[in-house]
Amino acid sequence: MFPLRDDRPTYTPPIVTTLLIAACVLVFLFELSLDDYSRDYFISRYALIPARLRLSTLITSMFLHGGWSHIIGNMLFLWAFGKSLEDAMGHSKFLSFYLICGVAAGVTQLVFSSYSNLPTVGASGAIAGVMGAYLIKFPRARIHTLVFLFIFVTTTDIPAAFILIYWFITQLFSEYGSITQTHISGGGVAYAAHIGGFITGMILVQFMGVRTRYFPRRDIYW
Repeated sequence: MFPLRDDRPTYTPPIVTTLLIAACVLVFLFELSLDDYSRDYFISRYALIPARLRLSTLITSMFLHGGWSHIIGNMLFLWAFGKSLEDAMGHSKFLSFYLICGVAAGVTQLVFSSYSNLPTVGASGAIAGVMGAYLIKFPRARIHTLVFLFIFVTTTDIPAAFILIYWFITQLFSEYGSITQTHISGGGVAYAAHIGGFITGMILVQFMGVRTRYFPRRDIYW
């Protein structure tokens, strides 16, 4: 399942969400422009590598991605859930929220794989925070979703709560399975970061809050 958009009306343009997507895409295109040696150096310098931690990589790693499917999937999720949350929180608050969730996701990954030399890249930890906040604030929204059924492809509207809870449960089971294997056989997917980001988003949005919309009164005349 790939979420495409939600059914919530928005009242401000998703400036931060759009800029975050643009930044990730531009960095990814820059990665593709490099030769293999330069790309490996670039990743090793700016990715989060637990065994060789540099604090700045808790931020820079959010803008790196490991392939087309990685970045396309992440950006679809960010667009589907990010624009409504940005509209509700406001641009600057949403940006702060996004970065804090990304850092929290990275810290969670460090806790669970502190000796790993594998680079951790991607915006999915921060996006997981956005998803966690969305679950708290807009559980009844419906998400227009691209669904693959064997050889058939279709779209349908699915309740946000179903998608988000299902996604979180899959991350929990995946992380539980990976802790019994080596970090290599676990496939390099940062499930712990996803879980940490999601829980952080659920908690943080309740402290940062969202704006209350006031609509003009509409009188009905008979």
